[in-house]
Amino acid sequence: MAAKKIDNSFTIYHNPRCTKSREALDILKSKGVEIKVNRYLVIPPTLDEMKELLKKLNMRPMYILRKEEDLFKKKFKGKYFTDDEWMKIMIENPILIERPIITHLNKGILCRPPRRVLEFFQVEED
Repeated sequence: MAAKKIDNSFTIYHNPRCTKSREALDILKSKGVEIKVNRYLVIPPTLDEMKELLKKLNMRPMYILRKEEDLFKKKFKGKYFTDDEWMKIMIENPILIERPIITHLNKGILCRPPRRVLEFFQVEED
C-alpha cells in the first residue's frame, strides 16, 4: 500500500516591501515546503476568497485591518461597518489587509511576529 502523501503546500499573502512579510516567507522557504505567493496588493482577494481566508484565521475582518495605515486613519477611523462592508473595503483597498497571513490546509495564521509561522510545524505531544 502506498503511503499517503502529505499536503505540504502553503499560501502566503505577501507584500515584498514589508520586512515582516519577507521574514515569514524566508522561514517558510527554510522549511522546504511548497509555497504559493499571493501578492494580494496586485491581485486582491475576491469576496469568497476573503470569507475563506477569515474562516481559516477564525477572525472577523476588523482583526486583520491595518489600523496604522494612513488610508485607514484618513478615511475609516472611528467609522463602524458590518463584517461584509469591512471585507468589501479591504478588497477595494488591499493595503488595509494586515500581513503576512499564511494558510495551510484549513488553518490560517496572521504571522505577526513572523516566527508565528512556526506554529504550523509544531508537533502535538500526547
